Amino acid sequence: QVQLVESGGGLVQAGGSLRLSCAASGRIFSWYVMGWFRQAPGKEREFVAAISRSGGSTKYADSVKGRFTISRDNAKNTVYLQMNSLEPEDTAVYYCAADVAVVVTTLQYEYDYWGQGTQVTVSS
Repeated sequence: QVQLVESGGGLVQAGGSLRLSCAASGRIFSWYVMGWFRQAPGKEREFVAAISRSGGSTKYADSVKGRFTISRDNAKNTVYLQMNSLEPEDTAVYYCAADVAVVVTTLQYEYDYWGQGTQVTVSS
């Protein structure tokens, strides 16, 4: 079992920045591929970014490429999502997830553990 707790969400103006954190406890953090997903009101949850166990490989949704950066600190059992140039369309609940795998995946059903989510609201 892995427990995931997100933090860092909030209200920000368009063009601003936020950094989300996801702290993991339970099993060995470095065993897991980590991902960020988001769900906007009235929409299905979608992939945002993912990072390999070592941090050497990342994937991003096209909508956030060049604006968001995923990173991890295995010594602190934490994964981050730095979000810059935020747009109102980025408003959503953001979830982190852990996948016991070797390959970085964008597929939600591959992820085994999920956090409770943190709200990000971007005003225009």
